[in-house]
Amino acid sequence: MWYVAYGSNLHADRLMYYLTGGTPPGGLRACPGCRDTSPPSKIAPHTMPGGIYFATESQTWTGGRAFYDPSLPGTAAGRAYLLTAGQFADLAAQEMYREPGADLDLTTVLVTGRDELGPGRYETLLHVGDRERTPVLTFTAPWSAADVPGNPPSAAYLRTLALGLREAHGWPVPEVARYLAGLRGAAGHWTVDDVAGLLS
Repeated sequence: MWYVAYGSNLHADRLMYYLTGGTPPGGLRACPGCRDTSPPSKIAPHTMPGGIYFATESQTWTGGRAFYDPSLPGTAAGRAYLLTAGQFADLAAQEMYREPGADLDLTTVLVTGRDELGPGRYETLLHVGDRERTPVLTFTAPWSAADVPGNPPSAAYLRTLALGLREAHGWPVPEVARYLAGLRGAAGHWTVDDVAGLLS
């Protein structure tokens, strides 16, 4: 199955900490890792209808976290990783601050497109399409962008997203900076020049 990232996991090196364990540079929490530490079988740029916004407070990075809201206008930039179902389950558990090790029943999300595993952030699974006849899944919050106040992301977090966008889509620095500085929660707090400076 494909897992599509739109936050810090846009950066492939960051994702590997979820797979193999450890503390990512700039992060405050250690990842226990997955049962299967193999790298993704494939990696590809990906886009989804909707938008990304920053809200709540990250225990890993401080500042706002990235969330995906398919009801927002526009297109959300992501990165797709071909993982096993077990790796996806362990990755989702770590994002939910749960212990990895239990498989997920993906029946509901694959049939209905959505499955709320809990009330917290990253506890809602979404089926956002298919690639190469294989389901593409991601996770986000159960609420919409309009339901929560925005919170600007930290420099370390935003830089990780910026590096990931450069890797995934090959965008030049100005395009990366315009995209990130325009997202809800970042807009009005981070300028295009500020974001570009994170990559200099």
